[in-house]
Amino acid sequence: MLDLKFLRENPEIVKQNIRNKFQDNKLPLVDEVIALDAESRKTQQEADDLRAKRKKISKQIGALMAQGKKEEAEAAKAEVAAFAERLAQLEVKEGELQARVKEIMMIIPNIIDPSVPIGKDDSENVEITRYGEPIVPEFDVPYHTEIMEKFKGIDLDAARKVAGNGFYYLMGDIARLHSAVISYARDFMIDRGFTYCVPPFMIRSDVVTGVMSFAEMDAMMYKIEGEDLYLIGTSEHSMIGKFIDTIIQEPELPYTLTSYSPCFRKEKGAHGLEERGVYRIHQFEKQEMIVVCKPEDSMMWFDKLWQNTVDLFRSLDIPVRTLECCSGDLADLKVKSIDVEAWSPRQQKYFEVGSCSNLGDAQARRLKIRVNGEDGKKYFAHTLNNTVVAPPRMLIAFLENNLNADGTIRIPEALRPYMGGKEVIA
Repeated sequence: MLDLKFLRENPEIVKQNIRNKFQDNKLPLVDEVIALDAESRKTQQEADDLRAKRKKISKQIGALMAQGKKEEAEAAKAEVAAFAERLAQLEVKEGELQARVKEIMMIIPNIIDPSVPIGKDDSENVEITRYGEPIVPEFDVPYHTEIMEKFKGIDLDAARKVAGNGFYYLMGDIARLHSAVISYARDFMIDRGFTYCVPPFMIRSDVVTGVMSFAEMDAMMYKIEGEDLYLIGTSEHSMIGKFIDTIIQEPELPYTLTSYSPCFRKEKGAHGLEERGVYRIHQFEKQEMIVVCKPEDSMMWFDKLWQNTVDLFRSLDIPVRTLECCSGDLADLKVKSIDVEAWSPRQQKYFEVGSCSNLGDAQARRLKIRVNGEDGKKYFAHTLNNTVVAPPRMLIAFLENNLNADGTIRIPEALRPYMGGKEVIA
């Protein structure tokens, strides 16, 4: 959420940012919020003036009564009563105006970083760097569920009967591989100085609206019926929520945390042929990383975060590339984002396995996460998040890139301690 003062003083910058994100339907909101804010401040000023007058006259009433000027005291009381009626009207109006201003401000997108390429959608994202040599084996690589089924490692039919489409049973060595990847990712991040955390898997609505846009919320979140609780779509939600309405002492920053959680997502929209199996599902597990830091450090941490994901995938011999997300592909709260994509030998192209985002002070402003500076001045922290690894998609990349011609699966050296020393799955 933008600073209202910034919007008031820089309406054209805000409007150009909306154009850059190809959300022209939101342009009228800028003028509307400025007008509402002006009316709100005018209403507040009138209310403050009335409160001051009421206080002054209230003091006079006592003096008049002491002097025996009963009629004048009663007239003053009547005036105070009239003030009270008007004040009540103004307070209701002020509350309504402020609520509408906040509602609009929650919709207007955050100002993107100047380095973000301008484009309408993900088709215009820009490749940055490739890591590792993409290999196309001389043998055919089966679809990932076919590979899993050969090891009796997945049961989609049973899951469909139990929970419907978008769920799965993992079994045997494939299930063990799934857990091994999560454990390895946890230790990988701990070795890089991050504090391990297991957060709540449900969060309240004020946290949901603090960490994501309304459009994301509608497309992703499952609501618990009869409760003010939502299932998390990623542990970033509850991890950033951990700091809601807090004042952090500046020397404590940065907070660098890595968290494990199951994730639950509606995954609305059409699913293509390549999104069957475990690519796009309603329930999965993930290792995440988040940072809460000073504004001047956020871009430095942004580069460190996506590099962590690249390094992890390369340690498992999986080629990856990084993509700069264009303006139209950025969610409204994001300042800058980079996707990490893994190589698919079967498709002979890259596919997304992680996303790193710098949200500036947008989440902190919504959740009131403030920092007490060493000079005594308070300011909003910056928040960042990035996927360490999400095993469903990671498993696809892992199986395809480590499949041998004889159908066995090679276990990279880094993962062997988590697989009981196995060098292959046969």
